[in-house]
Amino acid sequence: MYGIDTDGPADNSGAVDLRSDTLTRPTPAMRRAMAEAEVGDDVYREDPTVTALEERVAELFGHEAALFVPSGTMGNQIGLRLVCEPGQEVLGDADCHVLTYEMGAAAALFGLSSRTVVSAGGRLSADQLVEQVRPHGDWHLTATAAIAVENTHNRGGGLVQPLPELQRLFDWSRGAGVAVHLDGARVFNAHVASGVPLSTYGRLADTASVCLSKGLGAPIGSVLVASAERIAAGRLWRKRLGGGMRQVGVLAAAGLHALDHHVERLADDHENARLLAERLGTDPASVETNMVVVDDVPAPAVAEAAKAQGVLVGQVGPRRIRMVTHLDVDRAGVERAADVVSKVLADL
Repeated sequence: MYGIDTDGPADNSGAVDLRSDTLTRPTPAMRRAMAEAEVGDDVYREDPTVTALEERVAELFGHEAALFVPSGTMGNQIGLRLVCEPGQEVLGDADCHVLTYEMGAAAALFGLSSRTVVSAGGRLSADQLVEQVRPHGDWHLTATAAIAVENTHNRGGGLVQPLPELQRLFDWSRGAGVAVHLDGARVFNAHVASGVPLSTYGRLADTASVCLSKGLGAPIGSVLVASAERIAAGRLWRKRLGGGMRQVGVLAAAGLHALDHHVERLADDHENARLLAERLGTDPASVETNMVVVDDVPAPAVAEAAKAQGVLVGQVGPRRIRMVTHLDVDRAGVERAADVVSKVLADL
């Protein structure tokens, strides 16, 4: 199903940038695929490469249809609007991306209310969420229309959501009239780390936004999957939000190339992250995918000192740094980062 991109990562001779897996650059082979893509006007549904990508992703995740969108945020927000009406509520954990990092878009754009549940490091507990659901039909209450789940969980350090909890939540939701939206920004990492088929993750959500520009290394784009009826409505919402795109097959081609060549190699990122964790004195068993988090350190000082030596790390709190392995950082880069950051931490 998947191959290897024989051109390898883009040049990594400069700084080792571990701030995010969004920082990758297209490989030479991906650039060639983009340059050679067959294109048409996608607003007219005439871009064959976009159509191929949408059909491919819908099939991978076991849904009827899919919609190519410029960003994961747009995919998430359209997905939520498809299962929520204005004045209804989205429920999620307190650190989930859709309610933390998407600028209150659900409220600002669609009039959706939201409420959060504090979870154990972002790990899904079906019971904890179900207990907080507000029922339909009580005019005193704001009805919970959807529950948002993030897999992997960003602020949870790249943790993979437990499949039994996902299944329990979805099974419960069928009889409760509550939809499940999956923020699959790093669902390919979850798939590679856990061995759970993408189609299994897909069938446990009514709508799912799947990102191509993080671990898979495409320069832009996410794909929203759902039923054919919902995707037809989603296409209208994409247009309303300014997301109707023309000869966008040049970008869809990057996504197709990534699906063909950059999925299995995510295992290398996971291995590199565990190596980095071990070198920094963090339990490698706590690293489930491609993120290494170090707590109780002066984050600004660590970041500044590491940057001075050519290693960039993310600050995700005043006393928390995060390092994310990805396509543009090979084993040598990880070793270099480990040398630099371990010395910085030792010198504090």
